[in-house]
Amino acid sequence: MELRRLGETGIELTSLSFGASSLGQEFRQVDLREAMESVQVALDVGMNFIDTSPYYGRGTSECLLGFALRDIPRDRYYLGTKLGRYAPAHFDFSAKRVVESVDVSLERMGVEHLDIILCHDIEFVEMSQIVEETLPALRKVQAQGKVRFIGISGYPMNIFKYVLEQAELDVILSYNHYTLQNTMLGDMVPYLQEKGVGIMNAAPFSARLLTNAPLPVWHKAPEHVRQVAKAAADFCAANNSDIAKLALQFSLANPALTTCITGSANPQRIRQWAQWAAEPLDQELMAQVRKILEPIHNWFYVEGRAENNDPRE
Repeated sequence: MELRRLGETGIELTSLSFGASSLGQEFRQVDLREAMESVQVALDVGMNFIDTSPYYGRGTSECLLGFALRDIPRDRYYLGTKLGRYAPAHFDFSAKRVVESVDVSLERMGVEHLDIILCHDIEFVEMSQIVEETLPALRKVQAQGKVRFIGISGYPMNIFKYVLEQAELDVILSYNHYTLQNTMLGDMVPYLQEKGVGIMNAAPFSARLLTNAPLPVWHKAPEHVRQVAKAAADFCAANNSDIAKLALQFSLANPALTTCITGSANPQRIRQWAQWAAEPLDQELMAQVRKILEPIHNWFYVEGRAENNDPRE
């Protein structure tokens, strides 16, 4: 699997990475044996980065990873987790919780260091705290060798510029913003590269919007967005393809985005993604599908505090 350098960190991640949110049953109830096998399969097909968070399953994802990674040499994978969000409405980005959260994550996963740690969904809090308290506390933890690189994640695009105008970051993680339907992260690439920041993209399927699977109950897409996405999916099916395949390949095709993170607790699904990643992208079909999706191109929604979102929202 293709390796790409992550900003100025010096590490190289595979273009496709394993997201462990599914281990926390964020989309559906999962079979425990399949969930554990999924981690092994992700590594076997060549993925070298695992992304998780204490929020996923309220600790379940990290705990299961601790079991799944127990007998796997630490130099076979890079590991990233997050801090600050612990339940749907429970956020704590205080310096005290930073130290505690890192230690708890290390213990849950049975490792001595984290390669990447991100402040999770910072749009839900007063973001000045992230700059003034959370990141300085993380730098102290980094100096102790418990984490190698630090960054932020969230949905609204302007959170990245807000922080980077006031602080230094090693990496950022954006989700739902470099897909067949929304390419706003691509527009920000020159700015992020100028800042020397490693860029990670997540959710190429936009939480199932760009698949044939039913949307989760919490999905925020209004009816007209769902209808256009379904029309695109139906067009792919009529052309003997799968919109999910096209969506994954599209998100992988931009070399400026170091890795694309997506996850499943279904081992067969992970094998399928690896196969799709190795196959050539059908450029003609992609152009036709993007034309269908044009009416909802760059559609986005409000997440977190209103003041932390783009003014256009």
